[in-house]
Amino acid sequence: MVQVDDTQFAAMTEAALNSLPGVHARSISNVAIVYADQPTLQQRQQLKLRHNQTLFGLYEGVPLSQRQGQTRLLPDKITLFKLPLAAASNSLPELQENIRHTLWHEIGHYYGLDHSRIHELEN
Repeated sequence: MVQVDDTQFAAMTEAALNSLPGVHARSISNVAIVYADQPTLQQRQQLKLRHNQTLFGLYEGVPLSQRQGQTRLLPDKITLFKLPLAAASNSLPELQENIRHTLWHEIGHYYGLDHSRIHELEN
C-alpha cells in the first residue's frame, strides 16, 4: 500500500487527466472530478457491492449517449476513491497508473461506452 496525502492525490489526479490521450479526455464538459477516501455506504448499496468488492472510481450522471439533446442537467461527477487505489498500489508510479486507468474508465462511462469499448480505446 502506498501512503499519499490529499494534496499528493489531487496532484496525481490532475496529472492523470492531463496525460490522457485523445479527444475523449479533452472534450469532457460539465463534469466534476473529485476524490474521497472510500465509497459511501449508499454508493456501495446502490451498486450492490458485496463487502469484499473494491471500488476505485464511480461515474454519476447521465451519459452523453442517453441525454437526447438535453442540455440543462446538473454537472456529472467522477469520484476517485483514494484508499482502495492506494491499497492496490505498491509504488507511487503504480498508483499514478491506477489513477490514470480508473479516471479513463469513468470518463468512458461519461460517454456511455461499454467496458469492451473503454478498454479498446485505452490501448
